[in-house]
Amino acid sequence: MNLEFTPEENAFRDEVRDFIANNYPQNIGTRGVQDEMSPEDMAAWHKILGQKGWSVPAWPTEYGGTGWTPTQRYIWSEENARMNTVMPLPFGVSMVGPVIYTFGSDEQKAEYLPGIRSGNVWWCQGYSEPGAGSDLASLKTTAVRDGDDYILNGQKTWTTLAQHADWGFFLCRTDPDAPKPQMGISFILVDMKSPGIEVRPIKLIDGGHEVNEVWLTDVRVPAANLIGEENKGWTYAKFLLAHERSGIAGVARSKRGVEQLKEIAAAEMLDGKPLIEDMGFATKISQLEIDLSALEITELRTLAGEQAGKGPGPESSLLKVKGTEIQQRLTELTLEAVGYYGTPDFRSFPDDGSNDFPIGPDYAHHAAPTYFNMRKTSIYGGSNEIQRNIITKMILGL
Repeated sequence: MNLEFTPEENAFRDEVRDFIANNYPQNIGTRGVQDEMSPEDMAAWHKILGQKGWSVPAWPTEYGGTGWTPTQRYIWSEENARMNTVMPLPFGVSMVGPVIYTFGSDEQKAEYLPGIRSGNVWWCQGYSEPGAGSDLASLKTTAVRDGDDYILNGQKTWTTLAQHADWGFFLCRTDPDAPKPQMGISFILVDMKSPGIEVRPIKLIDGGHEVNEVWLTDVRVPAANLIGEENKGWTYAKFLLAHERSGIAGVARSKRGVEQLKEIAAAEMLDGKPLIEDMGFATKISQLEIDLSALEITELRTLAGEQAGKGPGPESSLLKVKGTEIQQRLTELTLEAVGYYGTPDFRSFPDDGSNDFPIGPDYAHHAAPTYFNMRKTSIYGGSNEIQRNIITKMILGL
């Protein structure tokens, strides 16, 4: 495997770098979801990319994809990570979009794909339930056929940013008597403004409102919103999760995070010397970089497989496990580096009694919220324990 970029790929990198520098909205900065960005801010870069034709680079060209090679998509991720941009949310672009153009009808493709590409339609994911997380096949939300409609009843949880969503894609049980629970599940698209849908916020440990409970009470959904065949939803869900897991690895973002960690460790002092000169802390960073380099090689091998026509397989589970573990170690080291400045809500108390601004360096303000928020990465998209089972079965043959 040749790890050197060709002259054409280096020219593409320059093009991408210039486009980001000249078009990324300066008012957004590099904030993340934990900062309670407005929906308009979160979608702004997506809409600019949609106008450019770059919002769905991994899609086939017939559905609006760029036609980029896997290496070009890798460069695209690298440059966005370098600039710490707020990327398009994955729920439409990386999750339900591929399901629709792979398994949906021509009418569904025409109706839903343009809004995903443009960023004008916001999607959320209705998979997990209070009693069905890693054991997703045990879900209890039902969809009962009633003429030309389905009637949905049940509860979903951990539904990310559902408070802003226009549409959702839901797994529902359509055959309670199926011989295996996976055989009785269907994949249904739901208008989130439908009567009977209630979205309730879940406040996270970092203080943010990122996830929700979604209650469905006699929600009437046209049967035309069924993706593919009834009771085949588990097949489509596995397809979606393979795409999601590959993206969760976040190699490019972690590389940028390591650079920022080094900058913080160079600025923070320990016993009169920069923290980065402390042998113990420097060793932790070095080990993290070694593991991240190994993960990057694995990702590049996966991209090479894609270029040869091989779709995402069990390798996505490996990327997900190692990628999320590295993300968690990175946020833990960052919190360790900033010390007491990373204490949640560590703020000054002016004479007027207000408590409205944090103290300490700017880079410390989000260390704790980010650390807490990233605890979830080893659970969502299929917990890392489940991914190890997949690796054991599909790769090791055990």
